[in-house]
Amino acid sequence: MADEHDDTERSEDPTQKRLDEALQRGDVVKSQEVNTWFVLAGATLILLSFSGTMSSGVTALLGGLLSNVHQIPVDGSGLLRTLQTVALGVIAAVALPFALLMFAATVGNMVQHRLVWSGESLKPKLSKISPAAGFKRLFSKIALANFIKGLIKLALIGGVMAVILWPKRNQLDGLVTMDPAVVLPLTKTLSLEMLGTVVAILAIVAAADYLFQYRQWYERQKMSVRELKEEFKQTDGDPAIKAKIRQLRQNRARKRMMAAVPKASVIITNPTHYAIALQYDRGMNAPLCLAKGVDNIALKIREVAAAHNIPVVEDPPLARALHATVEIDQEVPSEHYRAVAEVIGYVMRLRGTVRH
Repeated sequence: MADEHDDTERSEDPTQKRLDEALQRGDVVKSQEVNTWFVLAGATLILLSFSGTMSSGVTALLGGLLSNVHQIPVDGSGLLRTLQTVALGVIAAVALPFALLMFAATVGNMVQHRLVWSGESLKPKLSKISPAAGFKRLFSKIALANFIKGLIKLALIGGVMAVILWPKRNQLDGLVTMDPAVVLPLTKTLSLEMLGTVVAILAIVAAADYLFQYRQWYERQKMSVRELKEEFKQTDGDPAIKAKIRQLRQNRARKRMMAAVPKASVIITNPTHYAIALQYDRGMNAPLCLAKGVDNIALKIREVAAAHNIPVVEDPPLARALHATVEIDQEVPSEHYRAVAEVIGYVMRLRGTVRH
């Protein structure tokens, strides 16, 4: 039972495939606090940069409208044209700031994850309308964390606003008696001061919330040992099948190697643990390794050599060195030329190919 529990418990880090699948179905890291921060920061910059242009444009439009109010037609078509003119003028005044605000909202999502086009969240699910599931979400750990986060935000922002506005309470009381030309600059300055403070506070809240949301998202993507095994089978194949294929390849390579042993000029042995079959013909740059092996394979190589009258030379140090440094169908390394040349020379003298 303990093994079954361990096998199904999501305790393993997610693979890249698992993370890509989550992205495709729209399950991404998303902090609403980050989006809110970008929107407020964009609104603050827009107010700082475009408030004069927007106010002057709207003021000129409405001022001209009020100064010529006696000339405004009141019939249906004339009044409709007037309203269209006013609407187009207001849209022209706020179009660029509004576009920048939308851009800030888009950037707020892009800094958290790349853009995702997925219809998974639009699919109908019973869990979305289930009272039990809704009750569970309402009293979940995430809901509690969001509630605590909201209280902290409210306390921080409320406290800072009180600190900013309380020293100016007498000045605020007198706004109703001030000239509008004085009220507007004062209101703008006070709004920018409050917005700047809120943006600074929310920057800390957004960073902390993003880390929290990322941790929650990463925990959701974790996998059980069983899921890891299934994914491994899907991506890399069944380990049992791969082992069988590897064994078949090794058997075929061994058969090809044994088939090449009769071409060898000499077999260098350990004498019982190692066997290396070398071929050398006049005109070759260096002796060539046709086969090598240990234990049972070494015994097979010696049996084939005996069947084809191939000389066997016992040289344990050279056999171990060649087995460790030379691969099949490769030439003997230069550091072993001298030792191998002595063996080849000895074999050739035995065969009478070298005359004194």
